[in-house]
Amino acid sequence: MSTDPTPAPIPLEQQFRALSALVENVQSQVAYYRSDGRASQQLVEQTNRLYDSIQHLRKQTIHLEEDWRSLRALAEIGQVVNSSLELDEVLQIVMDSIIRFTGAERGFLMLRNEQGDLITRVARNWEQESLEANESAISRTIILRVANENQTVLTTNAQEDPRFIGHHSVVTYNLRSILCVPLRVKDENIGVIYADNRIRSGLFTQRHLDLLAAFANQASVAIDNARLFASVRHTLAEVTGLKNLMDNVFFSVASGVITTDVEECIVLCNRAAQLILGQSSQELVGKPLRQVLGNFSIPLQSYLREVLESQRTVTGVEGGLAFADRRAVNLRLNLSPLKDDQDVTRGVTLVLEDLTEKKHLEAQRRLFERMVSPAVIEQLDPDRLQLGGERSIITTLFADIRGFTHFSEQLSPEELVKILNAYLAVSADAVLQEEGTIDKFLGDAVMAWFNAPIPQEDHALRAVRAALAIREAIKELHQKLPAVFHWNFGAGIHTGDAVLGLIGTEKRLDYTAIGDSVNTAKRIQENAGPGQILISQPAYDLVADHVSARIVEPIIAKGKSLPIAVYEVLALKDQSIFISR
Repeated sequence: MSTDPTPAPIPLEQQFRALSALVENVQSQVAYYRSDGRASQQLVEQTNRLYDSIQHLRKQTIHLEEDWRSLRALAEIGQVVNSSLELDEVLQIVMDSIIRFTGAERGFLMLRNEQGDLITRVARNWEQESLEANESAISRTIILRVANENQTVLTTNAQEDPRFIGHHSVVTYNLRSILCVPLRVKDENIGVIYADNRIRSGLFTQRHLDLLAAFANQASVAIDNARLFASVRHTLAEVTGLKNLMDNVFFSVASGVITTDVEECIVLCNRAAQLILGQSSQELVGKPLRQVLGNFSIPLQSYLREVLESQRTVTGVEGGLAFADRRAVNLRLNLSPLKDDQDVTRGVTLVLEDLTEKKHLEAQRRLFERMVSPAVIEQLDPDRLQLGGERSIITTLFADIRGFTHFSEQLSPEELVKILNAYLAVSADAVLQEEGTIDKFLGDAVMAWFNAPIPQEDHALRAVRAALAIREAIKELHQKLPAVFHWNFGAGIHTGDAVLGLIGTEKRLDYTAIGDSVNTAKRIQENAGPGQILISQPAYDLVADHVSARIVEPIIAKGKSLPIAVYEVLALKDQSIFISR
């Protein structure tokens, strides 16, 4: 423990008291001897002067001791108020220290808010307890004078002080001893310290005022430091919150994001980029970009140089990326210069969009469009396509190649498939042109229907036009193929009830039509000759006004108890009849 070399004030005062008592004893003895005539007048006078000098020295010493106590108190207060950077704690320490060293009954510390108004931040009493609202009555006149004029106020009895006589607050609240000093930082008034005693008059002296003023200077610095610390902490919290928000946004972005330095080494990557590339952040950060995207089908080096040199953004770079595990992804890249707040380029930002699933869906859509007219697809609501079916009236078209089995025995599989696809392609085009739905290809045959999934008022006529278009397309195809490959279609058309819907499981679905009307169309087609188009009575009734047809022998179909009445379609009566769109 360190020792204080400064003499303790109490022992020094005791020494003066002992010395005074000694002088008084000498004086009494001198008075006694003088009465006997044994002491001279000169000795008495010298003794009296010595006593007076000792008393004067004693008073000076007491004043010095008080000054020493004030300086010591000021040093202790300064140490206390600078021991914390928490503003509320600093304010409370300041106020308790003032009350303790001045002997005040109450103390108030008021600071200016952002609007410049004085707001009480701390109100304490001599018991170091916070004051209630009904105990906080003070003189606003004195407060405003000190705050606005930056002058200190000391009054030993405000009730008799001519400066404050007649002021309502002084009279009403019975204020007596008052100390009030400004709080200033860099010539700016930030508040006031106010202390009073409503009971005792003459409690405060100029020494108290000087001590409080000196203390206020230290308190102002401590308060300003605490405010600065609070501001820095608030700013740090905002910056931290903003950084966390940006990190969350960065890692939540659905597209992959990678940033590099000017050496093209990866600095940051978000979660989406990690998933796309199949690597963790620890595996990616620090690696050269060319090592991570080295298998990209389009060279990136030229784009990176363009971004760094020209400071321009490059968008829409599409290509494939192959991985060692044979996994492949389709990517679209956007590259932008990464700049700091001084507009200096620090690297490149790459935004990666995984197109693999999209490309797959587009391929599936293109395949579906070859089965169903694009115009029908645009009208479909995927959310309404569920397992199960519903009954509706459709017109079914079957068409197949006559004599295909005989030809298939004479050709190689490759050549057979090539020629077969040519015939099926023209038949599919004819169906889709009429906005029909191709159910399936059955070897050398095609099955399609009309009036579903989108209702078509002229569905039977559309089926007839599709069959006629198939016949005409095959004639044109014959002009391109050798005579040995001149095959012909036979077509059957029937209108009736069928159940249409999704058949299968959630993993594998077929959108198909099931019912006797479908079987009837198939039986009619089986009885059609090369190039012949046969339609049932129900279908003919719907198109009789638009086609030229002749009745033929009824068909005795397998599984049918009665013959099927059919007509052979020869041509359209009005060639200007086109599909209604």
